[in-house]
Amino acid sequence: MSDIATLLHSVKLPVMPEVAHALIRTLSDDDADITTVTRIIEKDPGLTTTLLRMANSAIFGLSRSVKSLDGAVSVVGMGHIRARALSICLANAFTFPPNLDRLEFWRSSMVCAGYARWLAASIAMDEQQAWLSGMMMRLGELTIAQRVPEALERIESRPCTPADRWARERESVGFDEGEISAEITRRWDFPEMVSNALQASARPMTNGNSPLGAIVHLAALLSDPASTQPQSLSELPVSIVQSLGLDLEKLQKHMPSAESLSDISMLQA
Repeated sequence: MSDIATLLHSVKLPVMPEVAHALIRTLSDDDADITTVTRIIEKDPGLTTTLLRMANSAIFGLSRSVKSLDGAVSVVGMGHIRARALSICLANAFTFPPNLDRLEFWRSSMVCAGYARWLAASIAMDEQQAWLSGMMMRLGELTIAQRVPEALERIESRPCTPADRWARERESVGFDEGEISAEITRRWDFPEMVSNALQASARPMTNGNSPLGAIVHLAALLSDPASTQPQSLSELPVSIVQSLGLDLEKLQKHMPSAESLSDISMLQA
């Protein structure tokens, strides 16, 4: 493919619901507050119900159950609820090819999002932008599956580490999933910081200067099912770890498990 515009020309991007567009607009609105975000979400009763079920799941570890969206926001935080709401909209909007496991795909994406948030928190970066960026990185793979379906089998062939997947994507269409996801988010008017992070996420040392992109890159490596033990921190690329100033010895003591970061109950229906 000569450019991403050519790649996306014959791809039908999903139609995002108005609730999702409204939530995306709040990401760049400094005046958007808890009330604004809550009222947007409440316009979709199904989304509200799913968020409440998620907020009361084990992944949040709340000491008490929440019975209203206002209660969930007050306990979990506006940014996290907004990011989760957008992730649900994305998960429901995209059509999956028959040979790609939908639940496993979103489980992987949620684990990547969780590790991105955890790493971002350790160096005082925006946790919710990290979570959302990590959640969206693999959207580009769904676009490749729609545009070049015959390439998907090779892209997903075992072994399939994230690095393997990115290299095969570039060989197949000229771009990796992060670069394609970046273009999609630009068309949906996501904040430029998120788009830039996705653009750099597969190759953060050569594809733009984005600390958030570097965070997402490391989170994607940690989300590999074969690398979810604490010792995998020592296997992360040294140059990227050093560029972010991460203290791996400190992080290793508190590394969450992949299971604690994913909850795909929202996708079971």
